[in-house]
Amino acid sequence: MENRIRALRKQRGITMKQLGEVVDLAESTISQYETGKREPDNETLLRISEFFGVTVGYLLGAEANVSQLSDNHDVLEDVDVAFYGDFKELSEDEKETVRDMVRLMRQRKEKRSQ
Repeated sequence: MENRIRALRKQRGITMKQLGEVVDLAESTISQYETGKREPDNETLLRISEFFGVTVGYLLGAEANVSQLSDNHDVLEDVDVAFYGDFKELSEDEKETVRDMVRLMRQRKEKRSQ
């Protein structure tokens, strides 16, 4: 698992400190997860997986390809991950408005590519 968290973090281009801030953990804790010196609890696994838009199973070693997951996860996950810090502060109605806008943009993109 340690390599998956590190790989996802590097792919996103963020530091251990930044990841820690997003999932409410110390930089040293993220480092311990990445080196295998410590294992995250279930709640932490869920927060990390939600942030990166992957399943907990993937973090735990499932063979799924991250690019396949990112192609298939729904608008909710895309938006929640993209705006993680600010998005969680919005009301449910505001979140749904953002999701609707993303759906509309995707539909327009699909029409242009046909």
